Amino acid sequence: MGFEFPPYRPPSEAYSMLIRVTRNCPWNRCAFCNMYKGQKFSRRSIEEVKNDISMAAEVYGERPTMFWGDSNSIILKTQELEEILDHTYKVYPNLERITSYARAKTILHTKTVAELRRLNEAGLTRLHVGLETGDDWLLKFINKGATAEEMIKAGRMVVESGIHLSEYVILGLGGVERSEIHARETAKVLNQINPAFIRVRTLVPIPSTPLHEAFEKGVLHLCSPLDILKETRILIDELEVNSEFLSDHVSNYLPIHGKLPEDKDDMLEFLDSHIELLEVDPETGMKLLQPEYLRRL
Repeated sequence: MGFEFPPYRPPSEAYSMLIRVTRNCPWNRCAFCNMYKGQKFSRRSIEEVKNDISMAAEVYGERPTMFWGDSNSIILKTQELEEILDHTYKVYPNLERITSYARAKTILHTKTVAELRRLNEAGLTRLHVGLETGDDWLLKFINKGATAEEMIKAGRMVVESGIHLSEYVILGLGGVERSEIHARETAKVLNQINPAFIRVRTLVPIPSTPLHEAFEKGVLHLCSPLDILKETRILIDELEVNSEFLSDHVSNYLPIHGKLPEDKDDMLEFLDSHIELLEVDPETGMKLLQPEYLRRL
């Protein structure tokens, strides 16, 4: 069997060696996502994964970072992940970072803090976790499969283990109706986790998904660019964390990047200037935002 490429990866892993450890998503029910629809989840054999790792430098050229796909590689047994990590660092002793996607519920049900710490000591440096929102009503509405409290518990486990945690938030997820609640409740959850990174994306409803249908039927109403910037402002203003905040995705209207708390005032001032311009001169304000035709989730 030839080298398998993970079909998706975070923007921050654009220059990483990409290794497919699992295939597709074991949950695969989120109302906003169609990434793995119709695809059955499976685990690749450890030998297959190790063979791909050995081939990776030929495929990508040797790079300092590696990302494991698909959506939830942390679901493997701890000893299996340790075996993969051990092999990786034997092949690439100068590797600086190994990262993976992970589901909060999987972390809670399949790992202990001690096991996560073992993985960190073996060289797993970062986990990318989709929080999406801290609003329990909205988590249920999008069928995320986890509560805010479960998100907090899983996030704290990762932070305690020493693994860098990157939490993802979807701006506009609750539409106009729940925009402020979504922002405030998400900030509350993030404040209790204190992840290393907070990364935001802005909702672009994907046709054929249940969430797209909900917006089409008027159950929720899409946020305007101005609504999104105001929601972002509430989120940042409510955050009390020591985290790096990044708006590093094509779905977002503005590039916002800073360290919290030290850059909070500058980030809010930047948002305020765009909010004010959109309110007094919408045509000019829109020209400074990411064009709609370039936005996708």
